[in-house]
Amino acid sequence: MSVSTVPEERAKDEAAGWLVRLKRREVTTADLEAFARWREQPGHKEAYDAAETFWRTTGALEEDPDIQAALDAALSRAAPAGRAGRRSTAVALMAGGGLAAAVLVCAWVYAAAGPRVYATRVGEQRTFSLEDGSLVTLDTNSRLTARLGKTQRRLELARGQALFQVAHDAARPFTVTAGRTSVTALGTRFEVRREAGEAAVILLEGAVDVAGRRDGEPQIWRLRPGERLDTARDRAPERVDVAVATSWTSGRLVFQDMRLAEAVAEFDRYEKRRIELEAGPWTEDRISGVFEVGDTEAFVTSVAQLHDLTVSHPGGGVIRLGRAGPTP
Repeated sequence: MSVSTVPEERAKDEAAGWLVRLKRREVTTADLEAFARWREQPGHKEAYDAAETFWRTTGALEEDPDIQAALDAALSRAAPAGRAGRRSTAVALMAGGGLAAAVLVCAWVYAAAGPRVYATRVGEQRTFSLEDGSLVTLDTNSRLTARLGKTQRRLELARGQALFQVAHDAARPFTVTAGRTSVTALGTRFEVRREAGEAAVILLEGAVDVAGRRDGEPQIWRLRPGERLDTARDRAPERVDVAVATSWTSGRLVFQDMRLAEAVAEFDRYEKRRIELEAGPWTEDRISGVFEVGDTEAFVTSVAQLHDLTVSHPGGGVIRLGRAGPTP
């Protein structure tokens, strides 16, 4: 925390309290006079306007689990030295009866103090707008943490897959870390997919530097548009069909001469139930086609018909593809 932010944080805390107080029905003349005096102080008008804007734009989110989690974390956190006012403010808001406002304002106060976390559930895809104007599209079951500072923009992909459209800002490099791999860009579009401790990177536009390791030694690759680098494989960047590789952003999965086992595993990422492909020579069959994300029945039926497999439901939410044995 820089020294210059302390007065701003105090004003933010006080603005949060005033917002909740004024949203309550029992507002006295004394309250309004005190608010007018407070608002005349340097920086207070701006702090209150920001809080009110946040309230207007997110007023329907008080039931959002992420917002509720932010409030729970705020209230349960042991306040460190110099920031006790934040926790006391949260408690005061709850006690004041403005629960909906308290939830949103607490989320606003704490969001400015630390990293932002973005996540999707299994089968869900969402696009988020970052504070710098960059856009991030998260694929199924993904989690991203963003820290946007004055001199750098650092993001960590903890799991899953994301497409980044980076707002140009030469003074603040944009770096995405996924396991042992990091990708640095200025203004560009690229995709990162994390698998265990490694990552696969596809560049759509612009240029990125990918830092990883090869043969135990650190190495940096400069990608060109249309290239893919898989840091888990000991090979140079390769050309790919960008439209196919990013088809998931349009709600479709495009398979081109892919191993059946890989295609089933890829589709399974979007399914809350589990799709199993029994072991056998058919796992090496090749498959091509376009499938809608979430249309599991169409995918399973097509695979079964094309590869002479049977579909069974053994229980536990499992969909099993295999081949029936010979009839005795």
